[in-house]
Amino acid sequence: MAVIVREQLENWLITRLSADNWQWLQSRLTLHCKPFAARDLFVSLGLVPRKLGRAELNLTDSELDQFQRTSNHRWDVSEWTVETTARLLILSQVAEQDQAAFGPLFTDLCRNADLTESITLYRGIALYPHSTELDAQIGEGLRTNIRAVFEAIAHGNPYPCENFDQNRWNHMVLKALFIDSTLAPIQGLDERANAELARILCDYAHERWAANRSVTPELWRCVGPFATADMVDDLHRVAKSSITVERNAALLALSQCADPVAGELLRQSSCEVGAIARGELTWRTLHTVHQATGNNP
Repeated sequence: MAVIVREQLENWLITRLSADNWQWLQSRLTLHCKPFAARDLFVSLGLVPRKLGRAELNLTDSELDQFQRTSNHRWDVSEWTVETTARLLILSQVAEQDQAAFGPLFTDLCRNADLTESITLYRGIALYPHSTELDAQIGEGLRTNIRAVFEAIAHGNPYPCENFDQNRWNHMVLKALFIDSTLAPIQGLDERANAELARILCDYAHERWAANRSVTPELWRCVGPFATADMVDDLHRVAKSSITVERNAALLALSQCADPVAGELLRQSSCEVGAIARGELTWRTLHTVHQATGNNP
């Protein structure tokens, strides 16, 4: 995948950079095609925003579609900048040149990175060769309370869905809730949902309710397919909410639930059930409404 993605990054940049800027970037890429001192990489990455700027890529629908077809449909690059793209182009080439050395180098880069650099480094993890050092550093990124760094791993990134075991996946989803991040941008959220995660999230919801705190409606997305007994009771409770986005989230979750009680509860909300059947009420539309209301249920 790394080679295909690198070709795409080059194509995007060559059409957006001036001839002089593209020539400068090519000179740095050439430098990193042969043995180099680590400080050369630090210099290259540090110079990117000054030499190339931080403009949005503003990828066209055609470019996004092509990228999804040829690389990985789980990778959301719609908000990438010239700075992000150029840095990842350099990093992916360095990783390809010496895969064994890249893990320790990545760790060193993360330790010395500013916030913007950290975000870029973690956004590119799907491009890098697997190693124990890389895995350990990803763990550091997940443990941070800096939401932007956490989201560089968790949001729009194919790596967690494709590489995390169930335990790490579940903890990432729960951590997103703890730091008031959103779940919808997590790639493979429905695919990686599991019964253990459903139970963890219901326990989390009970803790929030006991403290008289709200529960984000999108939490129930990971519960519905696995809800039984008391979890169905939790969905019933939310389905009776006077807040539309909460009620709709519970009904969406119940529509994915195989428990017979779920069907009985859905029959009490024929209007919303009809909207679900017609594809008018989905987790995507609910997320859009939730975002528009400032993440307040």
